[in-house]
Amino acid sequence: MSTSRLRLFSLVALSALAACEVGPNYQRPATPTTPAFKEIEGWTAAQPSDAADKSDWWTVFNDPVLNDLEQRVNVSNQTLAAAEAAYRQARALVSEQRAALFPTVTVNGSANVSGGGGGGAAAGTGTGTGTGTTGVSTGRGTQQSYRLELGATWEPDLWGKIRRTIENAQANAQASAADLANARLSAQMEVAADYISLRQLDEEKRIDDDTVDAYAKTLTITQNKYQAGNAAKSDVLTAQSQLYSARANDTDLAQLRAKMEHAIAILTGRPPAEVSIAPAPWTLRPVDIPPGLPSTLLERRPDIAASERQAAAASANIGVAVSAYYPTLDLSGDAGTAASKIGSLFSAPTLFWALGSTAAETIFDAGARHAQVQAARAAFDEATANYRQTVLTAFGQVEDNLAAQRVLAAEQGDRQAAMDASDQALKIVQNEYKAGTVDYTSVVVAEATALSAHNTELSIEASRLTTTVDLIAALGGGWTVAGDPNMKAP
Repeated sequence: MSTSRLRLFSLVALSALAACEVGPNYQRPATPTTPAFKEIEGWTAAQPSDAADKSDWWTVFNDPVLNDLEQRVNVSNQTLAAAEAAYRQARALVSEQRAALFPTVTVNGSANVSGGGGGGAAAGTGTGTGTGTTGVSTGRGTQQSYRLELGATWEPDLWGKIRRTIENAQANAQASAADLANARLSAQMEVAADYISLRQLDEEKRIDDDTVDAYAKTLTITQNKYQAGNAAKSDVLTAQSQLYSARANDTDLAQLRAKMEHAIAILTGRPPAEVSIAPAPWTLRPVDIPPGLPSTLLERRPDIAASERQAAAASANIGVAVSAYYPTLDLSGDAGTAASKIGSLFSAPTLFWALGSTAAETIFDAGARHAQVQAARAAFDEATANYRQTVLTAFGQVEDNLAAQRVLAAEQGDRQAAMDASDQALKIVQNEYKAGTVDYTSVVVAEATALSAHNTELSIEASRLTTTVDLIAALGGGWTVAGDPNMKAP
């Protein structure tokens, strides 16, 4: 082995032995936790559902239309398409950073013919890595030169800068994957919430339709009583006003429903003109969702996973900044052939090669590297604080929805009783009005009370459904870190 080759081998071996990763090795930051959710006390799932452990969590509501809409979200939602493209971009960046671990190899070739007006000119000769050409006179002032060169450059990752950069890119890619899962969950949750609101509007319209019919009958009775001299003209006018107002409210619901239908269309990635959801009876019913243990929340919330991966990426950046304190080493090599004839390119006299190395170290930068390291450490502290805050926010959301589930369930019982009582009171007052024992004002009050009781009870039931969706989302919607292949290292 030649002396030059021995030196190159020694440098490479030294690089491999000396290679290390400067900067801290990442450890997941500690987060506040609790053995149990506070608001679970006094709340018992009557018929526990496993919806929170399923990817298709919306099927717990047993609504075929909702099931179809949710499936379309996964396929056509443009926000998800953008998030998926961002994830693919992050994965490509990992591959780009990983390529820096390997040498860069280039090949160059050239062929030149030149001439002059006189006799043969002397040809330049030479070998090596310079830009000169090799050629000889062929007579009558014409020269030919051919060159083929293979070059390689490599910066050994002595201090782990490239590996820390790859670590950063991998963590960012995993954070992007979690962002994609979170965007999907958010879109699914919004579709479910909008669908609940749309069906609530359908039920409100049914109630209003019944109310309009009842008001029309009351108006007829009042007009008959007026014609018989048993009611005042003001009673007729009041009945008319009540009927027309109810019709106007009924019409206004159509506008609200149209907006909700349009919102659902956009979430499913389609123009509103292509989506028409037929009115249907109110069949949605609240379900009970077991929250599990607080500790499992860290693995079931994609936003928590994304925040934790961002902390990991920030930790890797510290190592990248620290590596600037250490010298860099560049290795290069060239080999090729140069001749005046193509047939002579690969003969021994035309072959050449060269090896080289360059080392560099910054000895003064006025504190720039120190500032970069401090900035990287501060960025990690920021990411850690954001991660812990995300965990706290998640705990709060679960607690809020558990409390809402418990309170609304108890409230709905009272609202149902109030609605039943108002219906009975209305029937009594209507009969008394027909008999002439009460005035029309009593009827108006009873009708308004009954309508308000029905709408309030419906609102409470819809709120229970929406809270169920919110609780499922707060628990991660069935998503888990372990169950997502995208969360593995790209």
